[in-house]
Amino acid sequence: MSANIMKITLKTVVGVAIALAAISCSKPPEFVTVKDGQFIRNGKPYTYVGTNFWYGPILASDGRGGDLERLQRELDTLKALGITNLRTLVGGDGADGVFSRVEPTLQTAPGVYNDTLLVGLDRYLVELGKRDMQAVLYINNSWEWSGGYGQYLEWATGEKTLIPLIDGYWPFMQQMRKFQTSKESQELYFNHLRNIVGRTNSITGKPYKEDPAIFAWQIGNEPRCFSSEKEIQDGFIGWMTEAAKIVKELDPNHLLSTGNEGLMGSEEDMELLRRVNTIPDVDYMTIHIWPYNWSWVKAESLEEDIPAAIEKTAEYLRVHAELAKELGLPVVCEEFGFPRDGFKAEKSATTRARDSYYEYLFGQVGKTLQGANFWGWSGFAEPLHEQWVSGDPYTGDPAQEAQGLNGVYVTDSTVGIIKNAINNLNQ
Repeated sequence: MSANIMKITLKTVVGVAIALAAISCSKPPEFVTVKDGQFIRNGKPYTYVGTNFWYGPILASDGRGGDLERLQRELDTLKALGITNLRTLVGGDGADGVFSRVEPTLQTAPGVYNDTLLVGLDRYLVELGKRDMQAVLYINNSWEWSGGYGQYLEWATGEKTLIPLIDGYWPFMQQMRKFQTSKESQELYFNHLRNIVGRTNSITGKPYKEDPAIFAWQIGNEPRCFSSEKEIQDGFIGWMTEAAKIVKELDPNHLLSTGNEGLMGSEEDMELLRRVNTIPDVDYMTIHIWPYNWSWVKAESLEEDIPAAIEKTAEYLRVHAELAKELGLPVVCEEFGFPRDGFKAEKSATTRARDSYYEYLFGQVGKTLQGANFWGWSGFAEPLHEQWVSGDPYTGDPAQEAQGLNGVYVTDSTVGIIKNAINNLNQ
């Protein structure tokens, strides 16, 4: 063999080796990526109608609250409807037995975990993977129902967390703004973030970063700074920037989002909204919409107020879609809810107003939105009390909310609206 031929051969071998290495390091096609402001999955543009299913990992556990049979039944039903994107709480923080907090909690003290629920989280991802379903996993909360801001503040400072339903929402929000500048509280959260994102599934032996059952990590549920003061807003952006950095260092394979509500979660300040969505490593924009909570509709006139709610929703979507386009980000309305008719929580209450609102919002997927997750899936639950009591079945409405008011049961007419929306999206 001549020297020239040897050179060519070696060059070819090296080239092939480099190409194979590149292939092995690239993300599997079922991992979702973003290209030119569009979700891509399996090489194709990806849009979806999904739900919020905050309690999935608890059902998947072997301990208190666990019900694997129900979990599998719920997931099979959602899959049959075409719902494969589930926004899910990783787990609660703090002690059990706190009024309006979901339980059992995952992180019972800083860095101390209920191992049964950690395995539940692992099993939840396994069950999703079996069905080619994916979870958006959020790991903090500005609200009290899973611990979140308030619990980290309490652990770091000893100041007892206020409970909105007892102490009022305004005092609670004033207290929560302290999280933005509490380095000790933030570090407790960062440690928890590292523990979860860096976890290896105890059932499969697969690191979370390699699991296509995860659609995205999320910094928190509705992270807000609760203030217009520059120092507090800077602290707010600062800790989310650090959180995003930690996630991407541990897991460069999955998408990352903030979980922010949009303008309503940004003090209705466009500049703050821009800052939230230009945090390095944030892959897509999230928005939430709650027509009743935001006084777009009234309890006594839900059906009559639908046109006004749709008008305000259209404007909210327009503003965010324009910013998302400018920033090159997909935008997802990952949380929206609407009460049952007559503002009744009973499972038997009709959902005509909700159905009309859902139909409109789902119609925006593929237009101003690339995804929409309704709040939330109650499925086969049979609630025992209007205010959740430990031991009651879990519904889409967390412990601080009237059970059944916003949640979607499998028997609701809303399910037909959801199914039609998915069929239309897939045509």
